Amino acid sequence: MTQREDFREIARLVRPGSRVLDVGCGDGELLGLLADTKGVDARGMEISQKGVNDCVTRGLSVVQGDADVDLADYPDDGFDYVILSQTLQATRNPRLVLEQMLRIGKRAIVSFPNFGHWRIRWQLGVRGRMPFTDNLSYPWWETPNIHLCTIRDFVALVDLIDAQILRAQAMDRSGAPMGMDAPWWVWNLFGEQAVFLLERKT
Repeated sequence: MTQREDFREIARLVRPGSRVLDVGCGDGELLGLLADTKGVDARGMEISQKGVNDCVTRGLSVVQGDADVDLADYPDDGFDYVILSQTLQATRNPRLVLEQMLRIGKRAIVSFPNFGHWRIRWQLGVRGRMPFTDNLSYPWWETPNIHLCTIRDFVALVDLIDAQILRAQAMDRSGAPMGMDAPWWVWNLFGEQAVFLLERKT
């Protein structure tokens, strides 16, 4: 079983047999999971050559590319789902990336670490240090994460780009889903990460 809690939540959102593009697919673990359990037409984009090589070794169809630049080359509605898992915060232009995802995919799935979690607030407020957690596991001087956001920040961005949230799920420190009917401020304070299923407004 995969060690990434968000992968299991993402897999629940994907319909069997769908056309899926995983942007920033890393070593292909999520793509492989979706291909094996959902029978999807699995494609990937990964910026690192090592990640591409790992994916090819798994028998996955992956190209080397940069989400900030290369999503523009994909046609409209080319996929049923475009997935961005734990990568949004590492992009140079998160808004543009989300807009491109919703252009080339009928739906977009995004997971990200929540910078509004109370442990992060505590580390900043009490210790006066940049946070270091399981989901933010790089020291500040070498982190790839350049645009960290909270759950409420992400919801505001979704509104700004005129998309709609079909489903959202916050997860606590253990990876357990939090209550679906909890208000945003509860998720923002106690959710360590979140997964959102988005769609363009018609």
